[in-house]
Amino acid sequence: QVKLVESGGGSVQAGGSLTLSCVVSGYSGSKRRMAWFRQAPGKEREGVAAINIGGRNSYYRDSVKGRFTISLGFADSTLVLQMNNLKPEDSAMYYCAAGGTWAGPSPTSPVEYRYWGQGTQVTVSS
Repeated sequence: QVKLVESGGGSVQAGGSLTLSCVVSGYSGSKRRMAWFRQAPGKEREGVAAINIGGRNSYYRDSVKGRFTISLGFADSTLVLQMNNLKPEDSAMYYCAAGGTWAGPSPTSPVEYRYWGQGTQVTVSS
């Protein structure tokens, strides 16, 4: 059974930083892909960043490029999102997702992922 547990959310002022972590268990296989998504109230869930496990490719939505970094922790068991220079528009519930594959044509599309965490809230004040 795949289990994803996010942590690290919180409240910060604009310009601040947060590091989100997602502990992954029960997830194995080759050419896997994981991602971070976010959803603000009244808005659709949107992909923030994705990474190919065991590969070199990572993907970012334009609005976070240069500010956010997605990475994997020890033994690929933790997915990390380092967020710097946060802006009020980054405020949302952030979700960890797994189940994507390298062959997926849209790394930041939610339809490519089968497993989801419960989310962690990020609030950025101006």
